Amino acid sequence: MAGAKYRPVVHSHKDFLAKAMKRRGFAEAYAELALEYQVANQMLKARARAGLTQDAVAERMGTTKSAISRLESASKHAPSLQTLKRYAHAVGCELQVRLVPVKSG
Repeated sequence: MAGAKYRPVVHSHKDFLAKAMKRRGFAEAYAELALEYQVANQMLKARARAGLTQDAVAERMGTTKSAISRLESASKHAPSLQTLKRYAHAVGCELQVRLVPVKSG
């Protein structure tokens, strides 16, 4: 299974968000998880660029596919920096973290 070829599912996130934003309370909940969604999106893009399946990443990290699935979801679970470093390495990337000053005004 580790040698399986990654084939992304066609999905329009823009269309999904446009529809979801119409639901009561969605925009507020989405805004609260904005950083988590950004991290998850970057993880998915990195795995796609590497052409890897969740199984392949799990094997490289010495964990399970379900653990990778949880990592790639924007849930309340916050992975440690060490876990994010291991994931980045597994998909051929390096992890960079920045603190950006908030613009006042």
